[in-house]
Amino acid sequence: MKLSKIKTQLKQLKTIGFQLPNGELVAPHFHVTEVGRVQKDFIDCGGKVRSESVINFQLWEEEDYNHRLHPEKLLNIIEMSEKIFDFEDLDIEVEYQGKETIGKYNLDFDGTNFLLTSKLTACLALDACGIPAEKPRIKISDLQHNSCTPGSGCC
Repeated sequence: MKLSKIKTQLKQLKTIGFQLPNGELVAPHFHVTEVGRVQKDFIDCGGKVRSESVINFQLWEEEDYNHRLHPEKLLNIIEMSEKIFDFEDLDIEVEYQGKETIGKYNLDFDGTNFLLTSKLTACLALDACGIPAEKPRIKISDLQHNSCTPGSGCC
C-alpha cells in the first residue's frame, strides 16, 4: 500500500485495526511509535547495485489501555513526518513485535482493517546464480519408465 492510500483510508475511518497474517488483530491499544523513511542500498548476489526506499511504521503494544490511536491522530503523525522528511508516495512497510522477534510486513486494506501481509525474500539475480526463472515442466509420460526400477539403487 502506498502512503497516499493509507491517508485516504484514515480519513474515512472511525477506528484503526491492524490484522496479522494469521487473522488475529493487533491489540486495540497499540501505538505507532515511529513513522519514517528507510533507505536500503545494497549489492545483489549478481553484483548489481540496488536501492530501495519504503515508508516504515513501527507498531508497539504495551499495557496502556487508556490510550487508543485514532485515525486522525495517525494521519497527523504521517503529515508531520511528510513535512519534515519530504516523503515520496512510497510503499509502506510495518514493523511489529511478535512473540520472539520483530516482524516486517507489507500493508493492505480490506475495507475495515489494515492487513499486515507477509513479506518474502527472493534472489534478485537468478540468471547470475544459475537458477532458472521458472521450473521446467516435465510430463511424467515423457520419462523412461524403466530408468528407476525397484532394487536398481536409484531411489
